Order: sequence, then structure tokens, then C-alpha cells
Amino acid sequence: MRSRFMLALLLCLAAAPVFAEVKIDGHIDPAEWAGAKHIVDFRQTQPFTGKPGSQPTEAWILSTPKGLAVAIRATQPDGAVVRSRQQTRRDENALVDRINVMVDFNGDGRVGYDFEVKSQGGIADEVITNESDFSYDWDGRWDHAVSEDADGYSVEVLIPWYIAPMRKAEGGERTIGLYLDRVIGSTGERMGWPTITFDRGRFLSSFQPVRMAAYSQSLFAVTPYVVGRVDRAHGGTSFEQGADILWKPNGQTQLTATINPDFGQVESDDLVVNFSPEETFFTDKRPFFTENQGIFDFSLLDDYSQLVYTRRVGGAADDGHGAADISAAVKVNGSLGSTNYGILTAQEKGDAGRSFGALRLSQNVGTQTFGMLATHVSHPYLDRDANVLGFDHRWQPGADFSITSNVVGSKIDQPNAGTSGLGATSIAYWQMNDVWAQQWLGMYFGRRLDIDDFGYLPRNDMEYLHWEVRRRVTDLPEDSAYASHLWRYRISGANNTRGLPISRRLRIQRDSRRRDGGDEEWRLDTFSSAYDDLLTRGGHALHEPPTAKLYYDRTRPRVGRWAWEAEGFVTGNQLTGYHRLGYYFKFTPTYFITDAFSVFLGGSYEWDPNWLIWQGHDNLLGSYDGRTVGIDSGLNWNLSNRQELRVKLQTLAVGAKLRDTLEVTPSGGTVHSDEPVDDLGVANLGFQIRYRYEIAPLSDLYIVYNRGGYRDDTDDDVGSQFRQGFSLKDVNEGLVKIAYRLEF
Repeated sequence: MRSRFMLALLLCLAAAPVFAEVKIDGHIDPAEWAGAKHIVDFRQTQPFTGKPGSQPTEAWILSTPKGLAVAIRATQPDGAVVRSRQQTRRDENALVDRINVMVDFNGDGRVGYDFEVKSQGGIADEVITNESDFSYDWDGRWDHAVSEDADGYSVEVLIPWYIAPMRKAEGGERTIGLYLDRVIGSTGERMGWPTITFDRGRFLSSFQPVRMAAYSQSLFAVTPYVVGRVDRAHGGTSFEQGADILWKPNGQTQLTATINPDFGQVESDDLVVNFSPEETFFTDKRPFFTENQGIFDFSLLDDYSQLVYTRRVGGAADDGHGAADISAAVKVNGSLGSTNYGILTAQEKGDAGRSFGALRLSQNVGTQTFGMLATHVSHPYLDRDANVLGFDHRWQPGADFSITSNVVGSKIDQPNAGTSGLGATSIAYWQMNDVWAQQWLGMYFGRRLDIDDFGYLPRNDMEYLHWEVRRRVTDLPEDSAYASHLWRYRISGANNTRGLPISRRLRIQRDSRRRDGGDEEWRLDTFSSAYDDLLTRGGHALHEPPTAKLYYDRTRPRVGRWAWEAEGFVTGNQLTGYHRLGYYFKFTPTYFITDAFSVFLGGSYEWDPNWLIWQGHDNLLGSYDGRTVGIDSGLNWNLSNRQELRVKLQTLAVGAKLRDTLEVTPSGGTVHSDEPVDDLGVANLGFQIRYRYEIAPLSDLYIVYNRGGYRDDTDDDVGSQFRQGFSLKDVNEGLVKIAYRLEF
């Protein structure tokens, strides 16, 4: 009897499938991928024709205990189809041969992750929110490998299950959303599965549902870092240390903490000269604030507007003594059943240090998603408490229609300055067919709505409506320089909440894919007369005459040793409309000395006649003839996929000669003023030399030199300001940073 049982057991084991462990080496071994889901139906998504791709593409998907494994075979015969050999650094947006694996681990269309691998081994990773907003700020820990032969290249990817929060699986299986594609750099052709594209109203929520075996992984990681700095501008040396802590006991709970967090000393923001009343938006590269941050996405649908703008934490201190230092911050993400949640708290140092807190909840109910986000900021130095509460809702009744809405309220408690306000937005998208689509957008932001203690909103006090029609053209002749066009026709209007018209616009825009792999954009905005109610910062609104702006942008990928980008515009002005047009142009060529070593030198020039700049009090304006000259240059040397040398030089010089001093009248007109106003000049410099060596995944050595500064005075000679910029040394420092990730 015992021998019969053993024989039956052996027969069962022999009949059961045996899977070899997938080895991520770039070589797709049939034995390793036995039992994987095999996909061959890749179709053109750029241009969006839905036809089979011009080159065969195959993919294999496999759920393993170590993570989601994906292999892609991209056929691209050497000689028949031009291959790109360009080496790239991490997160470089390069127009080269590449594949993308995009995953929505919950399959609910709220947050996705893009894992991109170039044919030469470079990688990029992004977070996808709001259907098609991609952010390179996040860096994840995942495995990849590439191999190349005469017929094409092969990519293998392994994405650990702990990389993102995900709901608990049911019945030992989970359903994820998946999108795969490959791009031929020399033509720009994109072949994807399923047949969807990110320039339609729905992208993330249209990922292909894939049911697979569920696994759970845990991770505990500590990334200590040390930074040594020599400050030659102000003298002295400093030594800083801190750590990021990551604990993921399972897919449902993930905790991130930081002590004395890295403020991104090795990153440099682009230079900006901004005299407008609207704040400049900057992205955030600090690891703590990018890890699993997608849950906190709550857009008000107006440009970069968000209820949680992490650059506020550690931003300019309330006491005016530079940037605030952060003591610590903690973030918890996870799910309870079908409810996703996120909790974020941060504390700055010192008596003036602010306290930040945020709570996010979201719940899926069939074709609808409901969400809530509450934030709180305490300012002890200002005796101010700011509270914001928002509710958002998304409804997708069918594959072709979606509507997203939210309502936001703010309450500010501060002696003699307490306020409360409301805002609401709604956007609807209807994909009528493969050619035509429509979009409707409405926004209301009350005068007293204030989310900027933790969030970002370019302006409040606004009522806005637009209607946009889109038309896709893909049946272009084979000898055309263009592969496709996407036309957008939009009419929009905006008033402030007192009924004053602040914008009336007709926009015609054409986004084109060219057969050389590049992109091209034309955009014409025509404006009827309206009022600028922000220019005088609460004073009288300026009446603006009818005007227009024509914008152009062209990107051409590398051909031979050259690639380039050009952009520019011609525009009217706030004071005289079409009389005395302004213009801007920028041209940036890149020369590839080798596939790994390139240099670029971009130059820009802007002429801004009748440039109106508020003089800091009352309704007083200076009307200037302004010239801005800029340089954007540098070199990139990708010594290998693990080390790079980057040099970046940016300078902006402004020379603005005063034409007249004006005062805005209550009716919106202007009259001459005898108030003394000076000419204006600005010199701005940013220079960085950065060497990076990847010791291990998410473990890096940086050696950096930073120099730069900003100065404004009354010298209106742009040439003089340009020369002075190179002598600025407000920042003049060298630093060495080491961060090493320890996993347990």
C-alpha cells in the first residue's frame, strides 16, 4: 500500500508543471518563461492607428514569488531599421529605442508606475497619476537586463511586490492593470498592448486587467547618508548626516520615515526670473517625498495645482532666515479592504519650525472612486493654523466617457487674518470615436480659498469654463514628413468671483509626430479684451486690449552626431496689444562626440516691449522695454550605466529700460505718474559639476561643485548683466555625498 502511494505521488509530481526560476540576464530562456502569459498583439499607438506594429514585438508576463517578471523581445534587424546606440543616464528623457512596462498594482486607475529600459541598458522610472501625468521624480528599486543581437534586443524586468502599496489579494490571486510598449527611436513609432495612448482623456484607467497569482514580500531598508560641504562663499565647512527608513511588512502596509532628510543638495533647479504675481512651481527629488507619494495626488485641474506640494516642507522659513531645516518626517501608506489610505507628517526644526500633516483616503465602488484629503499646517512663529479639506470623485460609466470632480474648503485661523473659502472643479471627457473627442472643464475658486500653506494653486478668485474638441489625423501620405497630427480647438472664459472678465480665449493647437522620431507643436492663442486683476497685487485691475500669441516647439532626435530642439513665440502685450509685438526664441543643439559623451549649447533671446512690472506698492507700474538673454549648456558623459559626469551651466540676464511710469486707474486705464522708478537689470547664474557613481541600487556617491547667484540693480544694459552673471558667487561650494541602502 505504501509503495502504491509513493508511486502515485511521484506520478503527480511528474505531471505538475515545473517552472525554472527566472534569471534576469536579458536572455529570454523558454524554459524560464514556460507558463508565462505570452503577448504578440502589439499595435501602433504612436501614430495611433491600431494597425499591427511595423516590427514584431513579443512579451511574456509571469507572477513569481520575487516579483512581477516581464520579458520583451523587440525585433529590429540591424541595417534594416536604424538603431540608436546612445547611452543615457537615469531618468533621461531621450528619444532612443526603448521599452516601457507600466503597472497599476491595484487595477483601479488611480496610481501607476512606469518602468522604462533603453536598448543600451539605461533606465527611467515614473509615477503616473491623473490618468496621464508622468513624474520622473521617483526612483524605485527593481531589476533589469538587456541583451542585443543582429535581429534586435531583449529586455527582462523583475519588479518586486513591495515596490508599491497594493490591496490584499483575494483567493490567492490579484488583478493588476498592465500596459506594455516599445518605441523605435529613429521613427518615433510606438507599438503597445493594449491599444491605448496617453494623449487621450483616459489612459491609466484603460490598462489591460491581468489576473495572476498573488505573492507578498516584506522589506526593511535603511539608507543612511553623509554630506561633507566646503562653503567658499561664506566660509566654513559642515558635516551632515541623516537617514531614510523604509519598512514594508507586506503589500498592504508601507511605512517611510526620514531623519534630517537630504534636501537634494545634488539636484539643481532650472533658473527662473519671475516678476509675475504667480509663484513658480518646482518639482521635488528628495527620496522621502517621492516614495509612494502618488496616493496624495489631489489635483485641482489647474496646471500644477495640488493640495500637497511637498516643496513647502523645508521651504522658506517663517522667520525669514533662509530655508527651514527638517527634523523628521513619517509617511504611512496602505489599504484596508478596498480602501486605500495615506498619512504624512513632517516637523521642521527650531521655534519657527512648522508642523505638516496630511490624511488621504480613497474608495472604489464599481465604476466610481471616492476620495478625501485633509491637510493641516501649524505656524508657531505666525500664530497661524491652516486646514484644508477636499473630496474628489471619479466616475467612468463606460469605456468612452469619464468625469472627475472635486470640492475643496480651507480654513485659516490667525489673529486678525482668519479666513475660510471654497473651491470646486469638474472635468468630463468623451472619446466619441478614434478621430474625435470632446472635453469640458469647469473651475470655481473663491476669493478666500487658501491652500498654499501645504498646497499649490496659481491663483484663487476665479470662475473658469472651457470646451475643447480634439481631432486625430493618422492617414497621412507615406511621403509626408509627419506621421500623425492631434488638433485641439478650445474656447475658454474666466471671470473673477466679482464678475470681472479676466480671460476670453480661442486656442488652436496642433501636436504632431514626425517620421524622424521627433515632435512638433504649434499653438495659437487669441485673447479678447479682459482685465488683469493680479498685476497690482490687490489694487486696481488693469484693462488689457485684444491680443494673441503664436507658439512653436520642435524636437529632433539624434541623426548622425546631431540632435536639436527649438522653441519660440511671438506675442502681443498687455498695454498696446498687437502694437509692438514681443518675441522669444531658443535653440539648443546637442553634439555627440561618442554614444556616451555629448555636449549641448542652447541660447535664448527674448524681447518684451511694454513689459509691465509692479513697483511694490499701490497701483504703480513700470513700463519697460525688456531684453532677456540666456545660456543653457553643458555636457553629459555616461561613463557606464552606473556612473556619469554632468556639467550644467545656466545663466539669464535681463536688461529692462524704463519707458514710462504708470498708475492704474479705478476704471482699468493707465495714467502717467511722476513717482520715481528706476531701470531694471538682473543677473542670474547656476553652474554645477556633478559626478555620480552607483555603488549599488539606490546607493550612490556624489561629488559636486555648485556655484551661482542672483542680483538685480538699475543697470538696463543686458550685455553688462550677462557679463556680471559669470562673476556671481552667492553660492560657491563643493560637497561629497554618500548614501548607501541597507536591506534586511
